[in-house]
Amino acid sequence: MSTPVECPSCKAPLADSLLNQTDLVPCAACGTKLHAEVYPAFFRPVTAGRSGEALVLETEASCFYHPQKKALLPCEGCGRFLCALCDCELHGQHFCPACLQAGQKKGKIKRLEAERTLYDSIALSLAILPLLIFYFTIVTAPMTLVLAIRFWNAPRSIVHRTKIRLVFAIIIASLELVGWAVGIYFAVTHWKSHA
Repeated sequence: MSTPVECPSCKAPLADSLLNQTDLVPCAACGTKLHAEVYPAFFRPVTAGRSGEALVLETEASCFYHPQKKALLPCEGCGRFLCALCDCELHGQHFCPACLQAGQKKGKIKRLEAERTLYDSIALSLAILPLLIFYFTIVTAPMTLVLAIRFWNAPRSIVHRTKIRLVFAIIIASLELVGWAVGIYFAVTHWKSHA
């Protein structure tokens, strides 16, 4: 821990036991009631090497981007040696910043996602928008059901979303198909009764 959290009133350092409490707690020095929240990383000890270790011997491998820093491992994209500062870990693989950026732009790194197709929104739109001209629903309702069922387990948005859109799309498309079935049934029975 680098610097302790201080009381805003008396500037006395606060004990770790007073941090991240749900209720107001009194400062041990002045008694002022306060609430202090800090990130869990605040309690982690500072590890040597994350700032990049300096070279000890001239024969040691150095970082491609920081020649004065000791190399820890090679980039899995280009093979350049990287120090702790340049190491970008992604799902157990280590990349340099240039390869990570190129992988994002060109799509070379398969597990790096910046955007996703929102199949739930597409399915819901495909179910609702044709209601403006109902005759289109005879085609779009089955398409909606196929799309919703096919992509039920597909990753949704990068930001967490529920499956409620897919559920609504399936319900609306099913109701549209039931409406068409009932309409066709009554049309056929009406036509047979007049024939």
